[in-house]
Amino acid sequence: MLPSLTIPLLLAIGVAAPRPDTIVVSRHADTVTPPSADTATVVRVGAFVDGYVAYDRGRPRALDRAFTTQAARHGEFNVNLAFVDAVLTGPRVRGRVAMQAGTSVQVNYAGEPRIGATSGPDLARLLQEAWAGYEVRPGLWVDAGVFFSNVGMEGWISSDHPTYTRSLVADYSPYYSSGVRATWQATPRLTVRADVVNGWQVISEQNEDKSLGARVDFAPTPSTTVSWYALGGREVGARLRLFNGVGIKTRLAPTVDVMAALDVGREDAADTLRSPAHHWYGGSAVVRWQATPAVALNARVERYADPEQVIVVTGTTAGMRTNGASLGVDLQPAARLLWRTEARLLHDDSPIFPDRAARGGLARRNGVLLTAVTLRL
Repeated sequence: MLPSLTIPLLLAIGVAAPRPDTIVVSRHADTVTPPSADTATVVRVGAFVDGYVAYDRGRPRALDRAFTTQAARHGEFNVNLAFVDAVLTGPRVRGRVAMQAGTSVQVNYAGEPRIGATSGPDLARLLQEAWAGYEVRPGLWVDAGVFFSNVGMEGWISSDHPTYTRSLVADYSPYYSSGVRATWQATPRLTVRADVVNGWQVISEQNEDKSLGARVDFAPTPSTTVSWYALGGREVGARLRLFNGVGIKTRLAPTVDVMAALDVGREDAADTLRSPAHHWYGGSAVVRWQATPAVALNARVERYADPEQVIVVTGTTAGMRTNGASLGVDLQPAARLLWRTEARLLHDDSPIFPDRAARGGLARRNGVLLTAVTLRL
């Protein structure tokens, strides 16, 4: 999730590729492939790098693009995300350690609290994941450490996502958590997860309370998964924040995939006499068409509204009320190589986007164009 105010055209280049025999624990699916009981313990090492260059319609003077984690800089070649990881699988044990860097990391972890001498983003942003797990009984795993969040349908790693950029509803909900989680494969079609974590996308604690999370993924057919997820706890000022959402991923045809999500949240107001709670919501829908084995097209529409500025501080009286759309083309010239190009347009009811040509330096519209190449090792 982005900090309250960050600073959108983009060109990206990256390096990354899935290993079919590793544990995959992604924010959007939390899919875990446990090792069989008779396999030996194995450690596999991998790497990923995603570099980019972006052109932002508003040409922000400080080059920082607003309200996004992916392609956070304008007009320069840079690294969006790079990481190295080690994944352990074995009889009743598993784990992953991934160290990362990049401009998306800088933006996403900027909100880590600094309380005490050993907290804050300096260490936290280096840890994409660092967790260890034990199989308590067949199908029931307990993991502890830093791991991808239980909420949302969109993942953190660009090459694993149908579009290069993330929707606003994804960028303004947690990508990661720190704590303990239990994942139960109740049936081949049903996965249940429960979390106890430090809070709303934090590794460093910001109060003495913990947050509770839950997720249920149900696959009524082999090509469709329906998800429900929730996260609740006391945040800054001891105000109770409750968040939940629903999502679906389905294959409409052999070459057409659809993913959609709708999230809602509420938080106790600071002045409960005037308003008992503040609310926000967001949603997105993505269609991806695999036109040929080497060419895919994607499109997204989205909406995000946070009028009381609980999550997104815009500096305006109306908060954020933004609609958006994007179009993308992906080319895969080789098995481990992916070249991505995307154009995205956002429009808000109020001028909130940095634009050096606009009156007052802010505009209602923002556009971005990107191209990306990814390779996974």
